[in-house]
Amino acid sequence: MDAIKCNSSFLHRTKLNTLYSNHNFPKLRAPNFNHLFRPAAQQPLSLSAKDRRRSSEAENVAVVEKPPKSERFLLSDGLPSPFGATVRDNGVNFSVYSANSVSATICLFSLSDLRQNKVTEEIQLDPSTNRTGHVWHVFLKGDFKDMLYGYRFDGKFSPEEGHYYDSSNILLDPYAKAIISRDEFGVLGPDEVCWPQMACMVPTLDEEFDWEGDMHPRLSQKDLVIYEMHVRGFTRHESSKIEFPGTYQGVAEKLDHLQELGINCIELMPCHEFNELEYYSYNEILGDHRVNFWGYSTIGFFSPMIRYSSASSQNFAGRAINEFKVLVKEAHKRGIEVIMDVVLNHTAEGNEKGPIVSFRGVDNSVYYMLAPKGEFYNYSGCGNTFNCNHPVVRQFIVDCLRYWVTEMHVDGFRFDLGSIMSRSSSLWDAANVYGADVEGDLLTTGTPVSCPPVIDMISNDPILRGVKLIAEAWDAGGLYQVGMFPHWGIWSEWNGKPDLVMNMDALMLRPDRQYSYMRQQEMSVKFSWQFPLCVCMISIIVVNLIWDSDISCPFQFRDVVRNFIKGTDGFSGAFAECLCGSPNLYQGGRKPWHSINFVCAHDGFTLADLVTYNNKNNLANGEENNDGENHNCSWNCGEEGEFASISVKRLRKRQMRNFFVSLMVAQGVPMMYMGDEYGHTKAGNNNTYCHDNYLNYFRWDKKEEAHSDFFRFCRLLIKFRDECESLGLNDFPTSERLQWHGLAPGMPDWSETSRFVAFSLVDSVKREIYVAFNTSHLATIVSLPDRAGYRWEPFVDTSKPSPYDCITPDLPQRETAMKQYRHFLDANLYPMLSYSSIILLLSPIDDDT
Repeated sequence: MDAIKCNSSFLHRTKLNTLYSNHNFPKLRAPNFNHLFRPAAQQPLSLSAKDRRRSSEAENVAVVEKPPKSERFLLSDGLPSPFGATVRDNGVNFSVYSANSVSATICLFSLSDLRQNKVTEEIQLDPSTNRTGHVWHVFLKGDFKDMLYGYRFDGKFSPEEGHYYDSSNILLDPYAKAIISRDEFGVLGPDEVCWPQMACMVPTLDEEFDWEGDMHPRLSQKDLVIYEMHVRGFTRHESSKIEFPGTYQGVAEKLDHLQELGINCIELMPCHEFNELEYYSYNEILGDHRVNFWGYSTIGFFSPMIRYSSASSQNFAGRAINEFKVLVKEAHKRGIEVIMDVVLNHTAEGNEKGPIVSFRGVDNSVYYMLAPKGEFYNYSGCGNTFNCNHPVVRQFIVDCLRYWVTEMHVDGFRFDLGSIMSRSSSLWDAANVYGADVEGDLLTTGTPVSCPPVIDMISNDPILRGVKLIAEAWDAGGLYQVGMFPHWGIWSEWNGKPDLVMNMDALMLRPDRQYSYMRQQEMSVKFSWQFPLCVCMISIIVVNLIWDSDISCPFQFRDVVRNFIKGTDGFSGAFAECLCGSPNLYQGGRKPWHSINFVCAHDGFTLADLVTYNNKNNLANGEENNDGENHNCSWNCGEEGEFASISVKRLRKRQMRNFFVSLMVAQGVPMMYMGDEYGHTKAGNNNTYCHDNYLNYFRWDKKEEAHSDFFRFCRLLIKFRDECESLGLNDFPTSERLQWHGLAPGMPDWSETSRFVAFSLVDSVKREIYVAFNTSHLATIVSLPDRAGYRWEPFVDTSKPSPYDCITPDLPQRETAMKQYRHFLDANLYPMLSYSSIILLLSPIDDDT
């Protein structure tokens, strides 16, 4: 078997520099004093660091001269808690955990000095007075206006022991509330570098924010309609016609659109600080540059993405924090909750070849899941795995989530690759590493545990227990927990399947990350892993089983709905389960709202592309179309691509309506993706992680065009769901309320070839609703259940053109439209075209009719 091949952000950039050597593109150079692009093993060491590597024993106590007095600040010992930089007593207390370092220095910058790669002032901490246990701390008084800070740590540089201490690196505080780097999104830093020196904002009292009495809406989860969106993508297109496109402020200005649509919860794709230029490269196909647009590669978990601010760093970071708060406040004014997509499974530092910007240099063996010889476990597919269940790290996670709830007023979190949080942490024990006996039970690093400490802490935290908690219940290491995620009765789950690139010659890597199979092949960099190699290969086998077997992922919403609506045999029973909220998955006291139902998300095809393309079209990603999901369960309705016959285009619109009906009438929590309400297309690209262009931009002009009548349909269906008491149940429906039908009332057909599913549902507001799906290529006539004194009337028929696809009381010529059905309905019948769905409502029979 060939060795697993690895890549990293460093190697990616090195490759790109080689590729660009004959072109007029900027090379990606590192700043002079932090060597961020060099592999850790090649970084220049100080003499003391070299001596430590030669020594057989590590120094336990640093020999430090008496720290010099600062000319700018008054110094005192400080307190070990809380972590981070905290304003108190007319000064700032700095506190940082670093168990294995032997010395610490706080580096202070003015903004102008940072731009010139200069440190304004360094203060070396005295371990006898500025260290308590494993925590370094100091209290400073002085003028901190527009000041920034970072840390230098010294200690052993021994990757095989899990340590990467190098005092030449100035590191970010893991608890930094804002991080300053480059000024503009997608623009290279000074000297055309992608990774300029970064620094943390020193907080001041000037940054107080007027919440105007803002309160969390605290909507019942069963009543949510979630809208997954990207902050920059939502308003970056020129058709948004706003002053600051692509910013938090821009989203706040466009919230009325979401309110009109009926959305009451937005799920923001990553808004923590990340470096969008971490794999900056020229795109020959589109003529722009590939960047990390989605942001699933966090640098600072407490800091909002500064370059999503209209202020950016030129007017300092405090305004960026306040702009995020304005977005949350304005959403709450409209009854819209705000959920954050958090990536607490890995960081941007990658594997041992990646940059050292924060966690790795602060305490690598604590923050990352490591193998016995210091290698990085890669359950994230991104080079490293956050050591979530380590006592220090899990407290960090809880502190971070609490901060976003209490200080930023967010209403919940969606946990990317959430199953990593259920894996056991590294047992960093030398005796165990080298084979000596260890008393008691021993868990192998990364083993899934039934009661993960970090999830236990979050679930029982007095603050976090009251917010929305949503898990992407799988990871890139083969762990699939949909329906089985440790939940404490409060966690919901994305009801879908992972989108993974599988290859037995490469570690499983998610295509939306910086690491890609194609570049692994180009660079041919081999792992030196031993035990982790076995774990990874087993994981690949496990995930391949999940991928190829419907039994391993029973009745998950996304693919079942996609298959049934496009007319695949064998899915009628599974589709019915999904309509009920997936009770087959969510058992043992769980509820329908534990299922987050979605047909499309940022991963994969948009709704319009789902009915337009059989095959992905990802050439613009630079991976020769090898990245992205291959199993899309899509159907182009007879012709591939956007240029198609009128009949095919009509069928596509019908299928889009069918998908949306299934999403809105199913029990559970519906989630839709940004732009699907007007039929946004990404031209068949199902993995647009690297595109800061029209592929990912919401097209406000398209939404306003005549063909965006799909927006009307979506708006009315969301409104209908909100009005119906029966479409957001707290418990799974029973036979007292729900009745299944076939082409004849009370006679459902669950056979392998059935493509018809219908049900009626008693509703305290609408009396009763009747819903039917005909996904056959043949039209049919349906016999309706008889209700004495009432007649069924059409509300939705997806086979009709707009506006008659949804018949509302204010519809012009409504009576004329209703008369077209009357002779069928008088006979308790309804004609259904192929690939169509209907919603009928009961109406009292007027004696005069």
